[in-house]
Amino acid sequence: MHLPLLPALLLSPLDALHALSTKYFSVFLSSDSPIYQPTAMGAADGNYLLGLGIADITGPVVETNMMGYASLGQTDTGLHMRQRVRAFLVADPDAPEERILFLNADIAMGDTGARRLILAELAEEFGNETYHEGNVAFVGTHQHSGVGGYLENLLPQLTALGLSNQSLSAIVSGSVLASRRAHASLAPGTLSLGRGFVKDGSRNRSPTAYLANPEEERAQYVDNGGDAGDQEWGMDVLRFGDGENERGFLSFFAVHGTSIYENNTLISGDNKGMAAYLYESSIEPGAMPGNQTYVAGFVQGAVGDTSPNTLGAFCESPGKPYDGLPCVANSSTCGERAQDCHGRGPAFASNSGDAGYGLGAGYGFASNVEIGKKQADAARAVLGGGMTSVKGSVRSVHVFVDMATHEFVLPNGTRVGTCPAAMGFSFAGGTTDGPGAFDFIQGDNKTSQNPFWEIVKDVITPDPSKEQVACQYPKPILLNTGYAHEPYEWSPGTVDVQLLRVGNFVMLIIPGELTTMAGRRIREAVRAELISSGVVGEDAQVVVAGPANTYGHYITTREEYSVQRYEGASTLYGPFTLEAYIDKYTSLVSFLGDVPPIGSPPSDEAPAEQLSKAISLQTSVKFDAAPIGKRFGQVVQDVVTTAPYRSGQSVFARFVGANPRNNLHLEGTFLSVDRLDSDSWTTVKSDSHPSTLYRWTRESTVLGTSTVNISWTIESDTAPGIYRIRYFGDSKPLIGSISEFVGSSSNFTVVVS
Repeated sequence: MHLPLLPALLLSPLDALHALSTKYFSVFLSSDSPIYQPTAMGAADGNYLLGLGIADITGPVVETNMMGYASLGQTDTGLHMRQRVRAFLVADPDAPEERILFLNADIAMGDTGARRLILAELAEEFGNETYHEGNVAFVGTHQHSGVGGYLENLLPQLTALGLSNQSLSAIVSGSVLASRRAHASLAPGTLSLGRGFVKDGSRNRSPTAYLANPEEERAQYVDNGGDAGDQEWGMDVLRFGDGENERGFLSFFAVHGTSIYENNTLISGDNKGMAAYLYESSIEPGAMPGNQTYVAGFVQGAVGDTSPNTLGAFCESPGKPYDGLPCVANSSTCGERAQDCHGRGPAFASNSGDAGYGLGAGYGFASNVEIGKKQADAARAVLGGGMTSVKGSVRSVHVFVDMATHEFVLPNGTRVGTCPAAMGFSFAGGTTDGPGAFDFIQGDNKTSQNPFWEIVKDVITPDPSKEQVACQYPKPILLNTGYAHEPYEWSPGTVDVQLLRVGNFVMLIIPGELTTMAGRRIREAVRAELISSGVVGEDAQVVVAGPANTYGHYITTREEYSVQRYEGASTLYGPFTLEAYIDKYTSLVSFLGDVPPIGSPPSDEAPAEQLSKAISLQTSVKFDAAPIGKRFGQVVQDVVTTAPYRSGQSVFARFVGANPRNNLHLEGTFLSVDRLDSDSWTTVKSDSHPSTLYRWTRESTVLGTSTVNISWTIESDTAPGIYRIRYFGDSKPLIGSISEFVGSSSNFTVVVS
């Protein structure tokens, strides 16, 4: 299935170099070319070719279910901040075919279908040998406030009413555009590594499962963060360039993208998107978001049992005796139900309009800023401190692994295997970041929690066989998704396993969510193998990045799996899932060597594509209409013109609107805040700034009418002057073509407070 690039894409100045750069590098890749001249200093000396790029991947911001919480009620109604993808490219100048392309996307998780389409677009543009399955990593920040419907398997599509082609196309086209920009910007540069600490940047949301791990193992990590080391507060940072030539960085820190709560319906980037915005805007304060040259990457790590709701989980049960008390620990319940148990972020008690952005209290936006700022500040501290140079080869390796049937031998000689995918009862219990429905709870290994669901579950997916029950034990199976193939695959059976190396820095690209201890085990196992095999020395630094490439849900330790909290119940492939990944990742280490083995590593068959079978129940935009006597973009409620505004106040205007699904305005904006400078207007804010909000309201489905509400909360550093708010829309008639329009508020004045 081919998805063309959306025509709404606007090219940056870097894109003008594209034709030249493509031609140059196609020649540069050949050592027989007279143009190719080995450099005097190469990767072995710490010199690389570096490229960075950024692009917009925001899909439909209304009438589409959001991805992460799997809540039918969380259908988007507007925009807080645009989603971006950031591309980081490293190549060996002496062997530029040895390169890695890391795509860090503000989405919930990487996906096999989306990655397949990205690779096809890149192959068409750059050839099959430049960017391919082996060297391109497609990583999600795991935020829960983005557009859904883009994954190719059925289970994560259910709440989105199937596939959203608009959402998928935006992600694919934006990822290709960011890659193109990174490719066009390739230039010599150095890399360096550092490590910092994000104190109180996360909390373990399943501490009773963590305590099931051996005490002697837990004792090794008591200083790593959280309660007795049940969190990893360390942040690894890979800097691109240095001094005046510093161009950006990749940072790795694990914290769930659930700072913004399930009741929010505005598209946003959650805490990692906020961290990137805060850092990039601090470096280039005059640049509009998405148009800067400095690229800050905040990558997800072993995220599985992490939470940004650092105050803990409490009962929100008005009138009940347990209201305001901590939830019951192992089950995360209040009054034996999960629905009232909610995690609280660091700014939960804020009464300042939720971070001063006019969003009101109770949505998590103030806490989102706090957790984002903690990450940005930690990265800044690392970059400002001592860092070590990266030197050595650029390598990558990738295979497919059929996790439904993978057999291997444990270090003790026991032969074990993984299972076809299945979800346990505690999966439906949800987490303290997003409680489940009905009366499901976490940490309950009973084979039946609800007689009604005992009947329903076998109608939804096939009844598990005795072999499947034994394989998944002690997980009580709720959804036997590995055997559900109609109308297409409910869960992935085959996943991507990938490692990327730059010198002594190795990234494990993980197709799922590792828990804190699972992340430690796989990192240590791969690091030990890297050192013992001589691929990297004692200075080896190993990080995990995910969920990436395929979404294989959770990965727990066997001990955590036995407790069957949410993470264990969502570990698809059975109790030996983590050991299977450790077995496979360590087996590929030799292919990262300076002189890798001849040939390709053994790989299972690639999974069959599912997008051509995908179903979408989302209806298209039928038509837009303005009320009688009005026109699109006309002001319905204007700004205040009789008195000046001051910092901290919100400016508001309402317009006759049209459905924003008519045009996603990729690389553009639905709104602007403009300041009058002399005789011309200068745009100072867009819909990518957290101080602006775009909300769309359907007034009448029958009549096709709608309104758009735009607000701007004035920041403390705003220059005094005359301003206006503009709205950029596109209307679809019942018959004819979509046409654009612009609405503008009256001028208003901002004064110094």
